[in-house]
Amino acid sequence: MPTTMLGMLGVLLCALAVRADVMPQADFDLQKVGGTWYLVGFATNADWFVSRKADMKMGTVTLTPQSNGDLEMDYSSLKSDGRCKKMNHLAKKTDTPGKFAYHSHRWGSDDDMRVVDVKYDEYALFHAIKTKDGSSHIINKLYSRTQDPSQAVLDKFTKFSLEQGILRKNIAILPKSGPCS
Repeated sequence: MPTTMLGMLGVLLCALAVRADVMPQADFDLQKVGGTWYLVGFATNADWFVSRKADMKMGTVTLTPQSNGDLEMDYSSLKSDGRCKKMNHLAKKTDTPGKFAYHSHRWGSDDDMRVVDVKYDEYALFHAIKTKDGSSHIINKLYSRTQDPSQAVLDKFTKFSLEQGILRKNIAILPKSGPCS
């Protein structure tokens, strides 16, 4: 009985965290976020993460601002078997600068994404709420202009993720990997 209650409490806390209103950075500048970034941190409350966390490695994303305010995102990362994994999304602008929406054809989810903290020459912290089949989960990503962000930036990412209800064991600072082409 206590285990069941704790499990139900965990589900409730995750649901509340997904509904939390996280606002994008107030002075977000789409043009300044453009360019190549390293994906150095990944955190989520999604169940699938536990089994895949050990295989995840640092990848890159190229963010390309569009003239209409949308944001193209081209991801690439080296898989453990040496193959290159690539993914592309076109995030549509919303009425709020720094907040975007897109549908992931690969995962079949509708994503609500916000750039919550960015220092354009150093790091960007993205927060997304992914919804599929009526169920939602959070994914936070830390991007850096270099493969070695400062400890202060890593700590900021960890603190933000914990504040969103993500368990410490589900926050990963990704190991470096070779180039993916």
